[in-house]
Amino acid sequence: MKPLFHKVPLGLQSSFGIRHDIQQYFPTLWHFHPELELHYVIRGEGLRFIGDNISNFSAGEILLLGENLPHTWRCREAYFEQNCGLQVEAIVLHFLPTCLGEDFLKLPEAYLISKLFEKAKKGMLITGRTKEKLAKLMYAALKAVNLDRIILLLSIIKILAETKDFTYIASAHAFYKTNEAETLRLNKIYTYTLANYKKNISLHEISGIANLSTTSFCRYFKLMTQKTYNDFLVEIRISHACRHLIEDRLPTELICFECGFNNVSNFYRSFKKITAMTPFEYKSKYLKNSN
Repeated sequence: MKPLFHKVPLGLQSSFGIRHDIQQYFPTLWHFHPELELHYVIRGEGLRFIGDNISNFSAGEILLLGENLPHTWRCREAYFEQNCGLQVEAIVLHFLPTCLGEDFLKLPEAYLISKLFEKAKKGMLITGRTKEKLAKLMYAALKAVNLDRIILLLSIIKILAETKDFTYIASAHAFYKTNEAETLRLNKIYTYTLANYKKNISLHEISGIANLSTTSFCRYFKLMTQKTYNDFLVEIRISHACRHLIEDRLPTELICFECGFNNVSNFYRSFKKITAMTPFEYKSKYLKNSN
């Protein structure tokens, strides 16, 4: 079955994403994404599907999955019943190969990182003391802010790049080669949106950029990103609003219109929905963390 493209949700103003999941089961969607994924199973057991490999998984397992490597987890029903529904717990870290800048990987001191990213395309099951070190750093990264987040990410990547405590999971050709036309179309949509988010972008307009009818475009974008285009556009506008709030140069009402919203109440409502905070609360939290 063809894996589905998954748009990994990154936090606003974040170069990488990390989350702590406690839920009944891991989602069973067979998917891939351009971000690398470091997956630490704290609790749970069942089957995992990584590329062309099917194996058992259990608590304590840490995997590094390379870009576009299809994967999913399926939990055992017996484990679910034994644990009264609280079945799985995991820390999941996502980062793009270029999250630290494309020039960073060109530095002579960083040659091991490029090699790591190539090895990760087959999936790496981390073992030994390396697994213990990574688990501690992943817990720390959940609470880290500002430069501490970058330092911890670099520490994690350094350990992974230098370790020999791993085994490969899938074959060398198991990663999903994305359709070039699909990638080009998505890039055109993203590029146009980022350049024009301040103005009103109609579905007719963006459908033309994608060379699709409006109906086909809506269906295509939802399939590829798991969200509507309007939701995506609002997220882009809010991310820019967050940057303006942090810079603290413009009043909130002006930021609203600067980021493409046509009225203040809609801006406040969208901001609260996406960040779970008001603009004032977001600015106050950032300033507090910066002190």
